[in-house]
Amino acid sequence: MYSYYFTISALFFDALLFSAYFYKKRVKRIENIFYSGVIITSLLGLIAEAISAYLVLNLHIVPNSLPYQLIVKAIYAAYLFWVTFIFLYFVSLLFIYKHKKIYNVQISFLIMSILNIAVLFLPVETITVNDMLIPVGPCIIFSNILAIIYILSMLIIVFKNHNLVKIKERVPLVCTFVVFFLDLYLQFFFQLFLTHSFSAIVAFIMYFTIQNPDIKMLEEVEIEKNRANKANMAKTDFLSSMSHEIRTPLNAIVGFSEGLKEEQLSDSAKEAVDDIISASQTLLETVNGILDISKIEANKIEIINSEYNFDQVFNDLVALSKARLGHDKPIEFKYQKAENVPKYLYGDCTRIKQIIVNLLTNAIKYTKRGQIIFDVSAVNTEEKSTLTVKVEDTGMGIKEENIGKLFSKFERLDNENSGIEGTGLGLAITKRLVEMMDGKLLVQSKYGVGSTFTFIVDQKIVKNPILETNENNDEITIINDLSNKKVLLVDDNNLNLKVARNLLKAYNIVPEETTSGVDCLYLINRGKKYDLILLDDMMPGKSGKETFNELKKDPNFNTPVVILTANAVEGMKEEYLNQGFSDYLSKPIDKKELKRIIKEYLDK
Repeated sequence: MYSYYFTISALFFDALLFSAYFYKKRVKRIENIFYSGVIITSLLGLIAEAISAYLVLNLHIVPNSLPYQLIVKAIYAAYLFWVTFIFLYFVSLLFIYKHKKIYNVQISFLIMSILNIAVLFLPVETITVNDMLIPVGPCIIFSNILAIIYILSMLIIVFKNHNLVKIKERVPLVCTFVVFFLDLYLQFFFQLFLTHSFSAIVAFIMYFTIQNPDIKMLEEVEIEKNRANKANMAKTDFLSSMSHEIRTPLNAIVGFSEGLKEEQLSDSAKEAVDDIISASQTLLETVNGILDISKIEANKIEIINSEYNFDQVFNDLVALSKARLGHDKPIEFKYQKAENVPKYLYGDCTRIKQIIVNLLTNAIKYTKRGQIIFDVSAVNTEEKSTLTVKVEDTGMGIKEENIGKLFSKFERLDNENSGIEGTGLGLAITKRLVEMMDGKLLVQSKYGVGSTFTFIVDQKIVKNPILETNENNDEITIINDLSNKKVLLVDDNNLNLKVARNLLKAYNIVPEETTSGVDCLYLINRGKKYDLILLDDMMPGKSGKETFNELKKDPNFNTPVVILTANAVEGMKEEYLNQGFSDYLSKPIDKKELKRIIKEYLDK
């Protein structure tokens, strides 16, 4: 009688759990399918137990009659399937954690189902002990043996792979083991049959351990993710557009200023021109910094390793730093390099230069007198060189409580930055780049005395370099007379055309000019031949890319086309080259890069 009341209570509780689980949408995961089987078989087993008790207690059915035997077999078959689904739940978890295919789980389910169904064909009898009906016979024995095999196998498999299964996921397994043997104990000594009542408890505990996120929550997360992606794309598009719009007038400012340096000017005028170029470079660095931090946050910056000449890269850094230092400040700049630093290394020299430029620029900004020491040392193994780059200054230093703020975006230490320009992005970008290269960035500073920034990074040693010993564009010499070379300039901005025209004048090149992609196509289709085309991208009507795609449709077109663009966002060079452009030249036009292109495509 007590067993009957317990079964009815468990049935009511299990029905509530069943409703709560299946009412909500669920994530389609293989382990959730097996948990659904756990709940269903638990509920079906409780229903069968309740029917069995009702038949005996209320209808007084004969215990060994066929209907009663069938219902007893159904109870044990349901219990075996319940254990089967728990077993397969844990096995599927292990397969997922190990990234293996699930078809082995399906085979296991098929074999176990056949064994479970075989219970229905085995005989069962009922005996009376102390006025209690006890089922006995091959069906019961076979069911208990199978259940023991399933549970012990499950324990062995899970604990053998215990490091893959989370602690909370082991709880239902332990509960299954405990309640199974508790149920056998109650059956043997007290003639209490609570098999499916206990299974309802395990199913309830398991409900809180399954990997089953609320589908509504996931949908909301997906919506927010899409919104964030759209906002990030809008930000990226805006920054790309901003970069283009700022670089276009900068191209004119820098181009005309460089041209003025070649003229006969007074010393004060030359100094003013230098100041214009310096201010333009500062503005360009600010734009690049904003673009870099945006790209880093969007995980669109990659570390691209290649072979490079250490001396060339670091000598350029020294020359750049000395030029920025100028003659105004009473500062001594020292460059120290250990003799064991390899000449040729393999790494992302572009990012290394960016990191060191940021450190040197800060040292120059915040040092009014004294010295700046740029020191490079190395610890070498057979294959690797660990570079240690120190930038030490005698500047204003940093208060100890402010050191933690150094690497935050747009963070500037107001009382320590008074009168000094900057956005506060340099060190934030530097730290992120160092982390991407698996390097270290250390800071030591004493307020009023100075600071030391130490950058440590591993680089591969190149034993058989393929680089040419002469890699400096300044040493490129134009041998031939280029006055007979035909160059087509395509740009919708007249100032940009004038800048390019003036730069080409140094090579005795008089280019033909047009202001649209449509006009460019018209000239080529008329049969005009050119040795080189410098093509802007962002033009109204037909962009440079669209124009180039039209040109490529002509099988006889073989003129080198160099994209000349203010769209200098990270990765654009690679994108343009992948589309088939011969080369890439960004605005403001770098005289060294232009010289390289002229040497490669015209000086033949």
